[in-house]
Amino acid sequence: MIRSIVHVAAFAAALIYSIQTASAENRVALVIGQSAYRSVPALPNPANDAKMMTDLLTSAGFEVTAVPDASQTEMRRAIAEFIDKLNNKGPDTVALLYYAGHGLQVDGENFLLPVDVSVLHETDVPLQGVRLNDLLNSLALIPSKTRIVMLDACRDNPFPELEKSIGHGLALVETKAGAAGSFISFSTSPGAVAEDGAGVDSPYTTALLAAAHQPGLTIEEALKRVRVSVNQATDGRQTPWDSSSLTTDFYFFPGSAGGHAGQASGARTSQGWQRELKTLQPKAAYERVIGEDTVEAYEAFLVVFADSPFGTRVRDLLVRRQEMTAWATAVAINTPDGYAAFLATYPGSDLAPTARKLQERARNRPQIAALGQAAIPIALPSAGSGGNANAATLATAAPTCPCAPTPAPLTIPPLKRTDVTPNPAETTPALPKHVDIPVVPPKRVDVSPPPQIIVTPPPKHVDIPPPVITHVDPPKVIVDRQPPPVIIQRPPPVTVQHPSPVFVQHAPPATTRPSGGDSLGAALMIGGLIAGGLAFGHHGGGNMGGGTMMHPPGRY
Repeated sequence: MIRSIVHVAAFAAALIYSIQTASAENRVALVIGQSAYRSVPALPNPANDAKMMTDLLTSAGFEVTAVPDASQTEMRRAIAEFIDKLNNKGPDTVALLYYAGHGLQVDGENFLLPVDVSVLHETDVPLQGVRLNDLLNSLALIPSKTRIVMLDACRDNPFPELEKSIGHGLALVETKAGAAGSFISFSTSPGAVAEDGAGVDSPYTTALLAAAHQPGLTIEEALKRVRVSVNQATDGRQTPWDSSSLTTDFYFFPGSAGGHAGQASGARTSQGWQRELKTLQPKAAYERVIGEDTVEAYEAFLVVFADSPFGTRVRDLLVRRQEMTAWATAVAINTPDGYAAFLATYPGSDLAPTARKLQERARNRPQIAALGQAAIPIALPSAGSGGNANAATLATAAPTCPCAPTPAPLTIPPLKRTDVTPNPAETTPALPKHVDIPVVPPKRVDVSPPPQIIVTPPPKHVDIPPPVITHVDPPKVIVDRQPPPVIIQRPPPVTVQHPSPVFVQHAPPATTRPSGGDSLGAALMIGGLIAGGLAFGHHGGGNMGGGTMMHPPGRY
């Protein structure tokens, strides 16, 4: 009874202290729980997990936004509003995002799946999912004190048709290569699958709720307890994993009951771990290395407890961790040689189909920086040693394009300064050599101007507008009356008896003319008669003027 009272009092004090701490810093959280998937079987626990996490974070002083069963549009909108809220809160802000639901990796990148996803091919995942790296990059761009991402998103692949083309679980993500002040936690190891659990909550969220409520535990120490608890609950099938670049301690509920997470132990060598593990029993040593979850700790356990019943679990964890580290390195370098090195080391990996596909894609990509890529050393961890433990840091600044990922920038260590006496022959500049340049006579160049060609342009057509008539006088009517036609009647033939006088049978009838033509008609008639008489007298008959001279009948 007394112990219960003390526990309640301690929890109440921690709660009051957390409220005071929350007043000194802004705490903002986004919780997404995906249970009601439409095209695949529903997940029973994420809805419960999200509700329990909402209650936990609210009691820890967070301003929580809960988004259950979100479609892709709703997820993107909720994340955008979450980023805007962080931006308005200021730099002294703790941001936390919790996601429970399905997640997949495609081409070395992780995607969170909304409830309206309908995947037939692996190319559908980047189009219908939400890229984890986009979320992490958006959070890193906002000035904030601490950024925490917790993902219970490694359930069994709900799309069996994709099993042969994509890898198991999620790809490794390291925060140490990104912005400082970040912490990311996965419900299981990279490349492994998490269980949904038989209870109302998943094993990961169940252990997280229990550890986070402990006052005075840093988030690193709380997640070490979560790792051990989940490993025990699943008989070693599931081991949560996290990565931290925090520069300050974060407590869900501050207090003095807990301690720091043994931060120095993570930097120990394999030999240092061997000395510590030799003082422990196999089960205690197993829980110790599981809590630390480092390659050096696993290697030391296999040396000290090679015949232990826990040896197989540790060996499987170590081999898979080395493989996922090598895979993250190959994806970050993104060259044909990098993928070839991964395939040579892990030819039977479930990631081999993806490696071959990305190798071919990198080979067909224009090699703009081929010289720089060729100079990149490729160091993949071997199956029998710790390998390059820092190689995975290349994967944090992961690409955001599934078709042609861009290699992350590589950190080149600065050159060490060495005291070396310079060689005078190397430091003294050499005198320029005298070179005889033959004089070449200039060639004759015809600089006369080219003949001018005069081109006469064709005449331009100019449209002349018609004149504008402003006033028109009425036309005058002029009647031009033509003179009537002149009718001339030839005289009938005249019978003349020689030497008798000329008898005119009858005079031509008077010509009737209109007024104004009498004088001209008379003149013509008289002239004709005179001409006929003269002709007759001269020739003694015959034709005259084309006429026929005949004797009148009865007068011969």
